[in-house]
Amino acid sequence: MAAFPWHARSRNYVSESEACKLESVPLDFGDYHPLKPITVTESKTKKMNRKGSTSSTSSSSSNSLMDPLSSVLDGTDPLSLFAAAADPVTALDGARRKRDKDESSAVGSDFEPWSNKRGDILARYTTTEKLSINLYMGSEKGKATATGSAVSEKVRTRLEELDDLEEGSQKELLNLTQQDYMNRIEELNQSLKDAWSSDQKVKALKIVIQCSKLLSDTTVIQFYPSKFVLITDILDTFGKLVYERILSMCMDNRVSLPDNFSPESVNDTAKETCLNWFFKIASIRELIPRFYVEAAILKCNKFLSKTGISECLPRLTSMIRGIGDPLVAVYARAYLCRVGMEVAPQLKESLNKNFFDFLLTFKQIHGDTVQNQLVVQGVEIPLYLTLYSPAIDWILQCIAYHAPDVTTFELMLSCIDLCCVHCSALLLNSIMSAFRADFIAARSMDFIAMIKECDESGFPKHLLFRSLGLNLALADPPENDRLQILNEAWKVITKLKNPQDYINCAEVWVEYTCRHFTKREVNTVLADVIKHMTPDRAFEDAYPQLQSIIQKVITYIYDFALLFSVEKFLPFLDMFQKESVRVEVCKCIMESFINALTLEDEKRMLAALINGFIKMVSFGRDFEQQLSFYVESRSMFCNLEPVLVQLIHSVNQLAMETRRVMKGSHSRKTAAFVRACVAFCFITIPSLSSIFTRLNLYLHSGQVALANQCLSQADAFFKAAVSLVPEVPKMISVDGKMRPSDAFLLEFLCNFFSTLLVVPDHPEQGVLFLVRGLLNVIQDYTWEDNSDDKVRIYTNVLHLLSAMTQEAYIYHVDKVDSNDTLYGGDSKFLAEINKLSETVVSQILDHLKTLGKEETLKRQSQLALYFFNTILAHGDLRNNRLNQLSVNLWNLAQKHGFADTKTMVKTLEYIKRRSQEPAMNHFTELALRLPLQSRT
Repeated sequence: MAAFPWHARSRNYVSESEACKLESVPLDFGDYHPLKPITVTESKTKKMNRKGSTSSTSSSSSNSLMDPLSSVLDGTDPLSLFAAAADPVTALDGARRKRDKDESSAVGSDFEPWSNKRGDILARYTTTEKLSINLYMGSEKGKATATGSAVSEKVRTRLEELDDLEEGSQKELLNLTQQDYMNRIEELNQSLKDAWSSDQKVKALKIVIQCSKLLSDTTVIQFYPSKFVLITDILDTFGKLVYERILSMCMDNRVSLPDNFSPESVNDTAKETCLNWFFKIASIRELIPRFYVEAAILKCNKFLSKTGISECLPRLTSMIRGIGDPLVAVYARAYLCRVGMEVAPQLKESLNKNFFDFLLTFKQIHGDTVQNQLVVQGVEIPLYLTLYSPAIDWILQCIAYHAPDVTTFELMLSCIDLCCVHCSALLLNSIMSAFRADFIAARSMDFIAMIKECDESGFPKHLLFRSLGLNLALADPPENDRLQILNEAWKVITKLKNPQDYINCAEVWVEYTCRHFTKREVNTVLADVIKHMTPDRAFEDAYPQLQSIIQKVITYIYDFALLFSVEKFLPFLDMFQKESVRVEVCKCIMESFINALTLEDEKRMLAALINGFIKMVSFGRDFEQQLSFYVESRSMFCNLEPVLVQLIHSVNQLAMETRRVMKGSHSRKTAAFVRACVAFCFITIPSLSSIFTRLNLYLHSGQVALANQCLSQADAFFKAAVSLVPEVPKMISVDGKMRPSDAFLLEFLCNFFSTLLVVPDHPEQGVLFLVRGLLNVIQDYTWEDNSDDKVRIYTNVLHLLSAMTQEAYIYHVDKVDSNDTLYGGDSKFLAEINKLSETVVSQILDHLKTLGKEETLKRQSQLALYFFNTILAHGDLRNNRLNQLSVNLWNLAQKHGFADTKTMVKTLEYIKRRSQEPAMNHFTELALRLPLQSRT
């Protein structure tokens, strides 16, 4: 193929940098305050036709806590509410705009997600009782609509199917074990996905409705938290499917909506479908499934209205007030808070309202309905109250997120005062679970005082001390309080009669004791554990907790002699009478004091220790003494490669430190010292075995030499790197496994190219000597047959060559004249670059031509687009031949249907935006010549 001319475009790096800077936006935390009084809002809506608009007014009717059952019904049925909201265009006043400024904002990484709690709940709330599943899946008498039938007939058929939800056949599964139950729920989850993928949307909705109904069943009440986790997994799946389905309908010209889209950018078809889903859900007869299914698709309100989510949350919160069972209601509130935090975490008012509604309805546990239910199931109040913990913990975590600690804590204390004795203990436990450990630890004595005031007959007091202990294992209380805290906690723990309750608490507080006290206190605690767990061989049911205690003791008492001087340590070990457990414990103890290392492990350990010592040694500004120390260390540890690598890095750092301290000084002594550092690195690198370690150190050391104006030494490093590239093997060992080396070589070469931009040509070696040498090495290197890395490298070479043609380079090395200064834009120099660029372009096009076979068409498409983007970024598209080449590459990328449509669309949009910039109007014509080919 004939050489193809390359024309690099001129760049103004300063203006480009300014154009790419992000716009600063002031943060607005809204008007949230945890002490803001709760208000009950009455909404009045006016029903409009489908093309009309909805207006709403709201007024605060109360500033104090109200009976939540007093405002359940507001006279408006759900269908009327949805019909009134049919038009998403709503006039917003200034206050509402501020409140609902960003419904799409997300919580940060500092918020513990629900997924982290899911496993703990399933493991903690178990049962050995038999479970059942009752599903009314409809009579399945709906028939498929004929191809030519009217849309109204299809709609009528689907409505009939929905009406049939509770009138058809019943599927009842009885006598299920817990594992069987979980398996059946997972099958339902899969059935939901299968129905959705086969376009059986009504069947999918039936599954979700029937699964939601299971959340009203508390016949095996101790399993309810786990049931909630399993069922809401299905609801989450459904919500995601519906949202993604509507989102996919919003794609215009294969362009999807941005993450922060507005309702105005949603097309009518998507809005119609979204409203249809809400109408279907509003027609569900039973409260619990209607609530859960609508909450599951809460995020879909974004397609209809900017205020949709903020208006739905209070309504759904009020809807929960109609749920009579307090346990069922609190988990419904937890689910609403969960989906609310996912889609609109800034709407704190709904979180607060859910929390206070829970407080006001919690007195229902003393009612006949709940008490009779507990009697029938044989569940005591203390056990029953623990079932509330996951839900209350979650609600409090949501409320506490990014709220001021002190004010929120005071709010919680005032809430405790409002509660009954049972609720106050439950709430106190949830506070200790939801708030940060350091906040709890700093107020440990306050929490102990509140724990002591709790009624023993309610929420178990030992669980409160366990929660406190978990916080103190993560954060330290005030030093003066530590002994009193231990005494107060152990007074309660040591009185526990149930061995399992005792060991669950003792396990937590052993760590606190080991962390803050001497072996005397540790010995006392171990003696108490032996006293409680020896009778009736209770230790046999507590091996995991006892192993945890051993692990904590040897973690903090790391002196072998001191450990075995603890009088009760060996008697404690005697409780491990099961052989397999005893061996495991003894092995754990031995491993903590005697490290059985292999030779390589021992070398690594020694090298890490030596490197730590080397980094600590400093002779201040006596740089020569520092270098002498490094030279001596190299001779002593020449067989430890990690130490040699550290020494090279240290010497390079020493050279840069010398340059910084001696800045402005050009004494021969300083220059000689820097050259000595460079020489140290140059003679040490070849002794290393890892080829990529050598390559990277040659490059790094060359950069250091260049920064210190040691140009000939820098050239030597870079030539050594170039000569080493052919020796790179096809496979290298990475973490003990053999991996292809192409990706590592590609990364190194790209870094190398970036450095070569500022390396001045040697006066005796000719123009671009290092670049030519590296290209020759790349050309001769034996690449894998199925690899395109060679062409990707050539494409990156074009980036380098294009940057070299600029009048002023994008970056420089201080006090080093790069080629832009040396040649000053000389025409012969630019001609050499263009000639080299033409050769590279020809190589790329030749490779693209070889990929014309059926099995390599996808690779051809990807490389064609990759090369197109290079021309777009670095080429001068005012040149007709280069412009035509870019069009050919664009068409080639799409020719066989392997191009990613979204990528192509975004690329074309970028070109159109660039065409609006000054001196870029030629992009307008280019955009017209770049068609988007359909894949049908």
